[in-house]
Amino acid sequence: MKNDSGKATRAKLEHALQRPVRAWQALAGGMISRVLRVELDDGELLVAKIGDGGHDLSIEAYMLRYLRARSGLPVPAVLHADPSLLIMEYVPGRSVWEGEPLSHLGELLAGCHQVTGDAYGLERDTLTGPLRQPNPQMTSWIAFYREQRLRYMIGVARASGHLPATIEQRLFQLAENLEQFLTEPRRPALIHGDMWRTNVIARNGRIAGIIDPALYYAHNEMELAYMTLFSGTGSEFFSAYSRHIPIEDEFWSTRRHIYNLYPLLVHLTLFGQKYLPPIEETIKRFGY
Repeated sequence: MKNDSGKATRAKLEHALQRPVRAWQALAGGMISRVLRVELDDGELLVAKIGDGGHDLSIEAYMLRYLRARSGLPVPAVLHADPSLLIMEYVPGRSVWEGEPLSHLGELLAGCHQVTGDAYGLERDTLTGPLRQPNPQMTSWIAFYREQRLRYMIGVARASGHLPATIEQRLFQLAENLEQFLTEPRRPALIHGDMWRTNVIARNGRIAGIIDPALYYAHNEMELAYMTLFSGTGSEFFSAYSRHIPIEDEFWSTRRHIYNLYPLLVHLTLFGQKYLPPIEETIKRFGY
């Protein structure tokens, strides 16, 4: 493990932990912070995220604690949290997106989605990556998705400069008519909100850790839709999941495309116009 002589980093970690730090090493990931694997003097390993002041890391701590308290997802325990520093337990393993770990993930997420709330949204706003994710509690899922996910992120994407006005208008037209394509779920489901391969840690054929949530109460299909986007998720996941919660045919044919407009707009905002083609393909699919 590479030592780092940064006095400020050492002082910050040791002040938060009240324990001596031997060394630390940078880890991959972390859009809104530096991520370090920290070794204490007694050999214990932890993970620390150190922010730059632009985003409040206590929001991530809140989400991890919420999932740990209310779901069976193996999220790491939070040991310290303030707006600029998050320290949690270290989960050894690697990202695996096939085979037995995906079957286990299907079981875990089905269990999480069986945790229900009284309304869509959450008691507070959260983050998706570095972006604010508004969560005013609403009793209609379609209204929530229209206002707090689709229309809201259209505005954020417009402000980023990456969303052309012509496509913006077509997206707004689709948003006006969501009732043609979506249905109200039976109940709000607790979702992780950012379920993709780098946020899953596997070990010995099982899921050992799940990190970086963007949680709220939603239609469970929001989670499933994102897992079909980009490189997709293996059939092992959906087979295991559907043994606990059936997946309707209309999810595959229709609703997943509508729901994936939200993460596509997030990616457009953060990473630029290479995400315009799938957005335009989706709105064309529905006649806009």
